[in-house]
Amino acid sequence: MGASVAAGHVPVMPKEVLEYLQPRSGGIFLDGTLGGAGHARLILEAAAPEGRLIGLDRDPAALRRAQEQLADQGRRVALFHRNFAEMSQVAGELGIIGVDGILLDLGVSSYQLDEAERGFSFRGDAPLDMRMDPSVGRTAAEILETAEERELEKIFRDFGEERFARRIARRIVQVRNIRPLRTTGELAELVRDTVPGGRVPGRIHPATRVFQGLRIFVNDELRYVEEGLRQALDLLLPEGRLVVISFHSLEDRIVKHFFREEARGCICPPRVPRCVCGHLPRVELLTRRGVRPAAEEIDANPRSRSAVLRAVRRLPSP
Repeated sequence: MGASVAAGHVPVMPKEVLEYLQPRSGGIFLDGTLGGAGHARLILEAAAPEGRLIGLDRDPAALRRAQEQLADQGRRVALFHRNFAEMSQVAGELGIIGVDGILLDLGVSSYQLDEAERGFSFRGDAPLDMRMDPSVGRTAAEILETAEERELEKIFRDFGEERFARRIARRIVQVRNIRPLRTTGELAELVRDTVPGGRVPGRIHPATRVFQGLRIFVNDELRYVEEGLRQALDLLLPEGRLVVISFHSLEDRIVKHFFREEARGCICPPRVPRCVCGHLPRVELLTRRGVRPAAEEIDANPRSRSAVLRAVRRLPSP
């Protein structure tokens, strides 16, 4: 959720990002999720005077904000309207064979949540879009209108971890046979009226997990996380560092598993008396457990409370 301090948003865990990424002058760094360019600017400042940054974002509005925020950095910055799972292709276009550090700040950004018309939040009543790149893919409204009940249930259960997924999916199909669901407010009210205790005061909004699951599905986020991690590790130079910030358990689970697998040595079955696989670890874990924001940061920026940071260092080839 990197964001512009000037616009009232702050990058999550800025000190920790710099500690684990270790930007330096002369290095090349990649921010795969520019957002409001808060992290990008911190990286550039720490890598002054000769460090360079490649910035990517699939959201054209985020890219425009980043271009404004980093306009004073001149040739030290190259920004692209691309998904971070295309970083290898971007590096190839620039003639770069490797980078010294990569940051991925996953999930929806503060700007996307705050811009009601994007349809990511149920705090207002706006069209059900939810696309991070509004130029491609189906909107959330289109998915709710066309997906079968079983598919909707799977979206809410697998991506939203919603315990009442079946009940909500059934109700959506019943309602859409009468009228289409077009706005965030309509979906939020449907969920509130469908789940037990949906109108109990003070509890987390019952549509939270439904919106999460739908957003992840609309943007194919988990597949891009898996592909982005693979490309990032291939793009890192020896001693290069990869820092990833996740905001919910599904993302963090993918990151944790990927890092642990890449940090393993021998993968021979336990019954084999000596190693015959020759498998060597590709990374060193810099964070044995996920790093979480300090209490002071959570107080100042409540949206940071679910953030988990993990980092690895690319090992030299033997």
